[in-house]
Amino acid sequence: MGLVTVMLITSAQGQPAAPVRTVPAVDLDRYLGDWFEIARFPNKFQNQCAGDVVASYAKRPDGRISVVNRCRTSDGGRTEAEGVARVEDTVTSSKLKVRFAPAWLSFLPMVWGDYWIIGLAADYSWAVVASPDREFLWI
Repeated sequence: MGLVTVMLITSAQGQPAAPVRTVPAVDLDRYLGDWFEIARFPNKFQNQCAGDVVASYAKRPDGRISVVNRCRTSDGGRTEAEGVARVEDTVTSSKLKVRFAPAWLSFLPMVWGDYWIIGLAADYSWAVVASPDREFLWI
């Protein structure tokens, strides 16, 4: 291996990753409904999920979005988590914050997680959702 190759590899490793970018616009009315998970980065919140993961979104009277995540567990049972989402970027609607903690804890910033829509089919047939720190990703 030549010196130039070693220098290129070394310099490439030191480059920070490009920032996560969201889609330019999301029509939330079209986004509402059921989304069936194809794949995800492993995460502690879904360790119990063995398959049949569905995320359901519906508009609430207060303008926020209700979130219900359901899945099948390894013993054949079902589990469900209910939460709420709020739009953070009102220009594009592609950045949301989601909370599954009780409402009385909603004043704490740490109970809200980033939900960024980074890929979306023109016909809304698929979506890619991630967190800006690249810790979470769902398809």
